[in-house]
Amino acid sequence: MPLFLRTLRSAAIGLVILGLLLFVPAGTLAYWPGWAFIVVFTVMTNAIGLYLAIKDPAALERRVKFGATQETRPIQRLLIALATLSLAATLVVSALDWRLGWSAAPLWVVVLGDALVAGGLYLTLVVLQQNSFAASTIETMAGQKVISTGLYGLVRHPMYLGALIMTVGMPLALGSYWGLLVLVVVVPVLMLRIGDEETMLLGELRGYADYRQKVRFRLIPGLW
Repeated sequence: MPLFLRTLRSAAIGLVILGLLLFVPAGTLAYWPGWAFIVVFTVMTNAIGLYLAIKDPAALERRVKFGATQETRPIQRLLIALATLSLAATLVVSALDWRLGWSAAPLWVVVLGDALVAGGLYLTLVVLQQNSFAASTIETMAGQKVISTGLYGLVRHPMYLGALIMTVGMPLALGSYWGLLVLVVVVPVLMLRIGDEETMLLGELRGYADYRQKVRFRLIPGLW
């Protein structure tokens, strides 16, 4: 199947799953933060897909190849499965929170959450512009080289920083504080994924050891 059609199919399936995870537990279609989140998420992810389709189809090919079954390292299969389940749980808990009124988050919190989601995804786009080797799976490619400029001059894994920002924003965008509990799982999973990825890069990517000495922080400047 052509890449364009596969991308559209993945987007359509993802949109259906997203809707089910939000509106079924919310018990209503009148869940306006859910609709706002879907619009923000869909616009941003489609913008990334469109950019890659025009500028870097090979990178888009790597982006649509995602999920636990696509990982070659056993530990990464487990970590991606845990991350996927955790994010799905975030949507469900946040929608239930809205339905049952546990948080009663104000409008400004929802707006802030949507801004974080958009900002996290925009950071992903910037990473893809600066590093055409960035992929959804942990692997090295022929001709790959270390990128040490731009965002990679600040932290070694800026794409994961974007993912973390988006993860923090998701429950807030959905009007929920309780959904932030997902961070208890997501942060350790992200740290383990980064640790295993660095082990692979040290063994397979020339120059990565020197880069790691140059850029000290993995994910958050000044912290870790």
